[in-house]
Amino acid sequence: MALDRIENLLEKYFEAQTTIQEEKELKDYFTSAAVAPNLEQYKPLFGYAVQAKNEQFTATIPLLKPQNKKSNRIVWLSIAASAVVFLGVGLFTFESYNKTEAQDLGTIDDPEVAFRETQKALNMISTSVNKGIGGMRYLKDYEQSKNRIFKK
Repeated sequence: MALDRIENLLEKYFEAQTTIQEEKELKDYFTSAAVAPNLEQYKPLFGYAVQAKNEQFTATIPLLKPQNKKSNRIVWLSIAASAVVFLGVGLFTFESYNKTEAQDLGTIDDPEVAFRETQKALNMISTSVNKGIGGMRYLKDYEQSKNRIFKK
């Protein structure tokens, strides 16, 4: 009867339907000395957990060598150089930002000059928009060709 139960538990185990208690029962059975000859093939499967539990790590881990003063000096010089570079980049960015804020960006006092400059800007925008609309003509041609092919 016990052998039938173990075989049923094995079927459930391979279908991933066993509970933790049933898996413990299987492990206890296959680690014991009284395993049926027809189930000997499954013994390594369940005996692995016991074997893995008894393993010990025996390798030695090499320790890092203490650094000498020269290598410490190089490290600190590298850190200082990085700090100087970051400080320089930060100051350059700060100064360039302040220069753009201080400039007079398009304030025109004369209304006629302002009107002409506005017309130039709007003309440039209109030219760009017209180029974009011209490109849309090809989409209309494509749509018509597609409708002819697919007969819509």
